[in-house]
Amino acid sequence: MLISVIVPVYNAEKYIRACLDSIVNQTYKNLEIILVDDGSTDGSGAICDEYADKDVRIKVIHSTNKGVTAARINAFKTSSGDYITFVDTDDFLDCNMLKKC
Repeated sequence: MLISVIVPVYNAEKYIRACLDSIVNQTYKNLEIILVDDGSTDGSGAICDEYADKDVRIKVIHSTNKGVTAARINAFKTSSGDYITFVDTDDFLDCNMLKKC
């Protein structure tokens, strides 16, 4: 089963790497990771692109700032997972979280 992990991103340059590392390093590997850069004015968008270049499971959507709800809806429309979860950029997941769910 494919799990879509949706991450709205806005000016999270200081902590987004820890968040993304925790998602990419999940023990459950059948993931689609959708990052929505919601008009960040720091380096967050570039970090998202950097991660997408390294991992084919990651898709990045760049948009103008419309807020977290619009970012989630935008990603939801493009997701193809059997299950969907949302992660905030200031959070990180235990490496077995998605496997246990």
